[in-house]
Amino acid sequence: MLCIIVKNLTMRTLVIGDIHSGLRALEQVLAKAKAGTEDHLIFLGDYVDAWSTAVETVDFLIELKKEFNCTYIRGNHDELCRDWLLTQKENPQWLIHGGRATRDSYLKADKETWECHLEFYAGLDNYYLDSDNRLYLHAGYTNLKGVDFEYFDELFYWDRTLWELARALNPELKPQDKDFPLRLTHYKEIFIGHTPLSKNGLAVPQRGANVWNVDTGAAFMGSLTIMDVETKEFWQSDPVHTLYPGERGRN
Repeated sequence: MLCIIVKNLTMRTLVIGDIHSGLRALEQVLAKAKAGTEDHLIFLGDYVDAWSTAVETVDFLIELKKEFNCTYIRGNHDELCRDWLLTQKENPQWLIHGGRATRDSYLKADKETWECHLEFYAGLDNYYLDSDNRLYLHAGYTNLKGVDFEYFDELFYWDRTLWELARALNPELKPQDKDFPLRLTHYKEIFIGHTPLSKNGLAVPQRGANVWNVDTGAAFMGSLTIMDVETKEFWQSDPVHTLYPGERGRN
């Protein structure tokens, strides 16, 4: 469990990108950001699938919420893992894309751990909207009216069109401009993960229009990122693969 040494004078909202079982990286960035119990920690999903510490990562997150103000968003890899835990049916695509390490981690755990983690996965949020009209979700949505009108929950953790749309826009375009996509006008800012900004090396969070992508490739050759949503200051772990020598992750 993270030891809190510095007491923050004001609450921050800190958003954390895709962890992919990289517990050692998560511990690093929480320490670097001096995360405190006054902060609101918003995790954007994909807690498992890549590195060997899947069970330990989820254990840590469950314990973290007992002391910290945490919001946990549902990612597509979390749903894939949950489906395997419930059915024992191995999805070949899941195994290829990080699921094999997660499966091996869970096969070493006891039944009580499985049940506890299934409760964790079932309790994840599809999205979170804060009091400043900032939206947090794993991947995206397609409804032009916003997330409350989306037809399929799966889009919240599988969609890539939101980021494709946002990153293709002229960075000078403003929400009041006639060419600004209607889909993006409902929120002050949108924070997502899901689509890694780099698989081959280091990356930093990127903005497209009013959408911020903070998946900096922790499952591959990148680092895990935590960012202050107000100031946009961010902290990063060491490249996650260097914290797991001898492992491939999703490389």
